[in-house]
Amino acid sequence: MMGKLRISEIFASVQGEGIWVGVPSVFVRTSGCNLRCSWCDTPYASWNPEGPIVEVRDIIAEVERHQIDHVVLTGGEPMIFDPIVELAATLKELGHTITIETAGTFHRDLPCDLMSISPKLANSTPPPESGFVPRHETIRLDRTPLSYLMDAYHCQLKFVVNPDQPGDLEEIDDLLQNLPPIEPSRILLMAEGIDSETLNRRMKALVPICISRNWRLTPRLHVDLFGNTRGT
Repeated sequence: MMGKLRISEIFASVQGEGIWVGVPSVFVRTSGCNLRCSWCDTPYASWNPEGPIVEVRDIIAEVERHQIDHVVLTGGEPMIFDPIVELAATLKELGHTITIETAGTFHRDLPCDLMSISPKLANSTPPPESGFVPRHETIRLDRTPLSYLMDAYHCQLKFVVNPDQPGDLEEIDDLLQNLPPIEPSRILLMAEGIDSETLNRRMKALVPICISRNWRLTPRLHVDLFGNTRGT
């Protein structure tokens, strides 16, 4: 008997972020997250999880309908759900290339071609009135699962950065000193924002940092193409 996952959306598009930007992909967005980032761009899969509970076999059938090789398992936080292992394993058996997008707060053993890890910086801390600050801060700073994922998988580290606010770069440097070594080309900076004007302005400010450190700058291509909308 196959497991079940709450799914907010399944759709075909191109990968908008990271080292595989532009690759045709089917996105499977699980609903539910153990963090509460202040700038979360998918609150319907985090702060207010939405979507039906779907059997893994039906998720796979919808993925197969698109006839696309690359599948992105995203969220929310897909790694907190047990059936994600079954889903990834079955997709790999069917010949798919798999990216998993995660905050790196939870680790599992499962097939994955690219573990896209986005460690959350202090700029993600939710407002005090939310009641989530203690839990969020404890989880986001846990280096144990993050180190495990970096050792176990081909990965990229993708940091959401707001150059208008101080401290992000210093926090990244401190984190990297306490993690397994990683090639600079696998460290990506992504500007925080949900509209093209803000993203482009902030991306320009990140260019000198990437040049000086041999890090990568990643766009949010889907925002430029479609705006901050679901299913893109």
